Amino acid sequence: MITKEATEVAPAPVREAPEPPRSVKHRRAWDEVPRWHVYLPLSIYLVFTIIPFYWILLFALRPAGSTSLVPWPITFDHFEKVWTERAFGTYFENSVYVGLATLVMTTLVALAGGYALARFDFKVKNAFMLALLCSQFVPGALLLVPLFEIFAELKMINSLTSVIIAETVFQLPLSMILISNFIKNVPYSLEEAAWVDGCNRFTAFRIVVLPLLRPGLIAVGSFAFVHSWNHFLFALMFLNNQDKQTIPVGLNTLMSADSVDLGALAAGGIIAAVPVVIVFAFIQKWLITGFSAGAVKG
Repeated sequence: MITKEATEVAPAPVREAPEPPRSVKHRRAWDEVPRWHVYLPLSIYLVFTIIPFYWILLFALRPAGSTSLVPWPITFDHFEKVWTERAFGTYFENSVYVGLATLVMTTLVALAGGYALARFDFKVKNAFMLALLCSQFVPGALLLVPLFEIFAELKMINSLTSVIIAETVFQLPLSMILISNFIKNVPYSLEEAAWVDGCNRFTAFRIVVLPLLRPGLIAVGSFAFVHSWNHFLFALMFLNNQDKQTIPVGLNTLMSADSVDLGALAAGGIIAAVPVVIVFAFIQKWLITGFSAGAVKG
């Protein structure tokens, strides 16, 4: 006879919860770190970053001879001085022209060369890529003498075209490598499908590939513009007349062996920095996704 006690099911043994993974432990430990351990170092870094910018604004906006730590009363005399008396208006126009021309030429040539490196195979391809990489170790100062000789033979000294060509040549290797990597991320099957639909190679590239390269092209073009905007050596060596100079050379003219006009120098530095800040403010979202350009949502 089966008793009631025999029919009762024994309770299941209680199992201990498994130990959380090591990553979870670390994540919990990080969450328990006091906030000031994070915010204090960041605040110190922010202070050391902001102080130089505030110092430039202070010298640019306070009257000449003032020693106040607050720019009051605010004056724009230094900006007026560098823009009119020091011909910074002309320097600014020349820098914009050189920067935009370098951006366009670098992007177009790098796009064509990058497509060839990404889609075609030829015997010296690996050697050519190695040469492009090695060219990045050559400082720009070593190119001054050969480029000067070439431009002198071509009667291009004291011409903005010489600076544009030099800046483009200097920017092309890295830009071409980056563009080729962006194009490799675009599936080749998309171009093949366009060919089946009746497109030639150029039309398929323009319709299918080029829209996917927009973040990468913006990143490459912005770096080319900023580098040509800030570059000093090529403009100093290839341009002689004052009406041909760019902003970096113009800033150098504000300093002499005997004295330095700190107010004018600070105002000129702000004029030089504002366009770059504006450019990066508008294209920052493209720069963040630039190195993942070519991603396809399917």
